[in-house]
Amino acid sequence: METAATGREESGAAAGPVEAAAGQEDGGCEGLWELPVERCVRRAECGRCSRPRKVCLCPFFPVHPLKVSTCLYIIQHPAEESRVLRTVPLLAACLPGDKCKVLIGRRFGEDRYPELAAVCRNSSTLILYPGAEAANLEEVALIFPSPSTIIIIDGTWSQAKDIFYKNSLFRLPKQVQLKTSISSQYVIRTQPTNTCLSTLECAAIALAIMEKNDGIRETILRPLQALCSFQLQHGAQIHHSKEHLLKNGLYDKPMPKNKRKLRRMELLVNNVKI
Repeated sequence: METAATGREESGAAAGPVEAAAGQEDGGCEGLWELPVERCVRRAECGRCSRPRKVCLCPFFPVHPLKVSTCLYIIQHPAEESRVLRTVPLLAACLPGDKCKVLIGRRFGEDRYPELAAVCRNSSTLILYPGAEAANLEEVALIFPSPSTIIIIDGTWSQAKDIFYKNSLFRLPKQVQLKTSISSQYVIRTQPTNTCLSTLECAAIALAIMEKNDGIRETILRPLQALCSFQLQHGAQIHHSKEHLLKNGLYDKPMPKNKRKLRRMELLVNNVKI
């Protein structure tokens, strides 16, 4: 009896402070709800380039889309679509809509993409993808008919390789590459080697060659230069290529365990073209 009574008393005594604390907490919450809260105001964005107005890129685009006869088909890996600092929208803003068409995906079958299949089968279509079988675009442009179409794959090097080799359509056009030793100006993103270029840079050089107009390259590169400048001013760091980091002992990430990836890094250090 005493034990039971004592148990009930202890239980009741323990409940008192808990209930009191709960009451204090509720009262505290009610007080918090009465405090003024500042609403988060979204930064005003430009309707054209979708960037905050303070770093709007529109002043760096051409006033009117560039007049070109060459048509670009950008084959974009889905992962690139979600990147904030991607370059394809900058390229598209410089060209007429019918001269820069973007297709997003990994696999492109003839049944699902009949227009692309027709383009790939056209004798005036080129695909910009480096390799042993690729001819230099500068040489091809001298004899190739105009107007032409150029297909460019947008993604990391591994993503581009996957798209190129797993879509038979992309081996129908003549394969070409750029013969250039210039370094990329897309310094806010790491490239595999010092001479790897962004999609926008490849397109700018290719169009300048096909149209025989160096001014096209300068015009298309202008928004990219502005983008990188804005990012660096707001805390971004210059990204050296993986090749540069490896050669100078600055690569601070764990070395890959995959033998194929490790071999690629060894080739980069030894100046072997990959």
